[in-house]
Amino acid sequence: MYLTRIYLLLLLLPFYSFGQQGNLKVRIVNESSKDPILGASVTVVTPTSKAPIKGRQTDNTGVALIESIPAGSYSLLITYVGMLDKYSDNIQITSNQTLDLGTIEMTEAGEQLEEVVVQGRVSDLQLGIDKKVFDVSQSLVSVGGTAQDLLGNVPTLQVDADGAVSLRGSSSVKILIDGKESAMAGSDVNKLLQSLPADAVAKVEIITNPSAKYDAEGQSGIINIILKKNIRTGLNGNINASVGNYDNYNAGLALNYRDNKFNYFGSYNFRYGRNIGDGNTRTIGLINGQQDANSLVTETTNESFRKGLNNSLRLGMDYYANDKTTLSLGANVSIRDNNRGEDLFYKSYRGQETPIVTPRTSRQHEDDFGYDFIFDFKRTLKREGEELTANVTHGSDREDGTNDYIQENIDYISKRFNETGEKGRNWNMQLDYVLPLGENHRFEAGYRTTLRNSNDFQYSDTLFNAQNETWMPDYAVSNEFDMKSGVHALYANYQRMLGKRIGMQLGLRAEDAYLDTENRSVDPDKIATDTHRDVGNLSYFRVYPSAYFTYEVNSEGDKVQLSYSRRVQRPRGWQVNPFVSLSDPLNIRQGNPNLLPEDIHSMELSFAKFFSNWNFITTAYMRRVNDMVQPLQFDVSDPIAAAYLEGKENATFMRWENVGSRNNAGLELISKVNIFKWWDVTANANVYYQRVNPNTRYNINKVENIAWDGNLTSNLKVTPSSSVQIRTNYRAPMKTLQGSMRSMNGVDLALRQDVLKGKGTVMFNVRDVFNSRRFGGETNLPTRYTDFYHRWSRRTFNVSFSYRFGMQDLTKNKKEDDSPMDQGDGGY
Repeated sequence: MYLTRIYLLLLLLPFYSFGQQGNLKVRIVNESSKDPILGASVTVVTPTSKAPIKGRQTDNTGVALIESIPAGSYSLLITYVGMLDKYSDNIQITSNQTLDLGTIEMTEAGEQLEEVVVQGRVSDLQLGIDKKVFDVSQSLVSVGGTAQDLLGNVPTLQVDADGAVSLRGSSSVKILIDGKESAMAGSDVNKLLQSLPADAVAKVEIITNPSAKYDAEGQSGIINIILKKNIRTGLNGNINASVGNYDNYNAGLALNYRDNKFNYFGSYNFRYGRNIGDGNTRTIGLINGQQDANSLVTETTNESFRKGLNNSLRLGMDYYANDKTTLSLGANVSIRDNNRGEDLFYKSYRGQETPIVTPRTSRQHEDDFGYDFIFDFKRTLKREGEELTANVTHGSDREDGTNDYIQENIDYISKRFNETGEKGRNWNMQLDYVLPLGENHRFEAGYRTTLRNSNDFQYSDTLFNAQNETWMPDYAVSNEFDMKSGVHALYANYQRMLGKRIGMQLGLRAEDAYLDTENRSVDPDKIATDTHRDVGNLSYFRVYPSAYFTYEVNSEGDKVQLSYSRRVQRPRGWQVNPFVSLSDPLNIRQGNPNLLPEDIHSMELSFAKFFSNWNFITTAYMRRVNDMVQPLQFDVSDPIAAAYLEGKENATFMRWENVGSRNNAGLELISKVNIFKWWDVTANANVYYQRVNPNTRYNINKVENIAWDGNLTSNLKVTPSSSVQIRTNYRAPMKTLQGSMRSMNGVDLALRQDVLKGKGTVMFNVRDVFNSRRFGGETNLPTRYTDFYHRWSRRTFNVSFSYRFGMQDLTKNKKEDDSPMDQGDGGY
């Protein structure tokens, strides 16, 4: 009852804002015949730089309706193959109103253009104060790879050796797909990214300081991956295929059919991927903090591989019931077969002793099946700009696997066999309402529920007698783990302009969250004495405010914005699962079911500037993280670690912990420069100061860093039908709580050649040209020193071909008075 009253109060609170938006409607016809033109591109651009803001294609009646355009002055660009481009200046978009430009006529270019292939390149970088949009469909260096490879090529993002995605140096980031949390991904979205082909991704949106409308989770912000989906009328689609070294193969087919009432879309992607990795770890046992002749030195080299066979199917339908109501249904299915292996070679010695070498092999096989169903509803109400939207998503993911470990010791062979399983079910439900209250302000509110249930198990057997192959259960590392979590949230925003150029938005989001875990031992002795269950309960209610103040510098789109938000990063998945990783007995890892959520306070000051051939956005930011979550290594002095490290000299034990607090302050710059018509460069640099204050119980000194990272992407148009793309990135070295990380760098290269009159494309790319992209560092503990490096993929080569077909106008005979279609992102 108490929470209900708070929620109701939140819905009634007024919060002020800047983000006023309006709509634009136009009808395009042929000047000579006066017939409507189907598929003409209508784009709202900035007056000076002509940077695209929003765009749509015309329907079978020639109408394009572009919604949610920020209020201001713009130009309009209209293009269609075989027609002369049409420009209109001084387009004034007014808050909460629809500007109807009536009918615009396009002129045929003439017979001399019949043999000319008209091509355009969409801007791959669109900058906004609260959002950066990267058109990764033109990332040539990622073709043939996975969505995870692609994210590593997006400015401000990094992907580490384990595939975790980081934003501004933090891996605590929220990843959405088509604006929603993937119900199929469960608690580990990285697995889904590893199986999703890069060719299926159209855009990546990065929101570093989200408003109260967005989920509060994500320490450093939100990454929204937008999948490809065609909105052109008629039947159209594309096919693609690629082949690379290490037996990497991809193939895909996408189809789209649209008439005045329905839009059907579907895609199928096949991927067989194989990554070859390697690494080296050198650990020195310390005596009184020093190395001497009695110190044990252990060197571990490894050769690893990851093979995955993935089939993914996406189907959906949008139904335009009338000009105010749209219904969408969608489904995703993923069938994955993963095989991983690692060959380890341990070499240990003291002083001048002859090294002892013992090999160990690890083989893992997993069968995964996942699906989700998506329902979207959008209803435009009586007032101009008033609308109601709803979404329900249900997903499930199941993984069954086996792990085999064989280690050859001096006088015997040890073997272990593990059977593992994961099963997760997820529900997402959301309702949003927008109410314009006048020309200069509006109110919006919404409700969201996210529910997750997962059941994991690990049963481990060890070889007891090698002669007769007798196996015995190892109850110390066998258990069952159940996790239930949920978030119920209400938010409210009130937006208002304080003048012609100054506006503000204040919002509030209230979330009631819980995390219930149960870890069960399968040891019969513990079950008999009812001591096999370990239950954890975490429940908390928090309020997350956000505030934005914006100043419109001029009519060219230049802006200054100051923003603040409170956020949270909840522990989940493998971070809280106490299963013990046994793939490497000298590097043991474990989750912690007692983790607390991180509490984050973030402030940003941003400035965006647009010139005719150059635009940039610079952001100064500060971030405070309380109850910071990070993996720590422990010595044998830790009671839990001692149970696993006993008899294993130089072994490491890592467990996730709330290590303390962290302060970050930095300056980020993203810029796009068109040096010539045939050459453009996109650059990103992030320089920051970091201080970590660990809790005193860990006996670790505080750490201070001045670090930076950056990347550079260059596109060169060699001929009208061929281009080259080069990308390089660099991450500077930095200190960690227990050691340091070395610098990392890499270069990618891609060549593109259009064929078949522009309908086909052949591409060749090389990822990590100099084979230099690897992770390395060192850790320092009282009893040992460790130096390491690791990479999960070596240099790869890839050749691909894609073919585009359509668009065919299958609605020419429709009456001109048919209801115009919503040209929005239905199904996203």
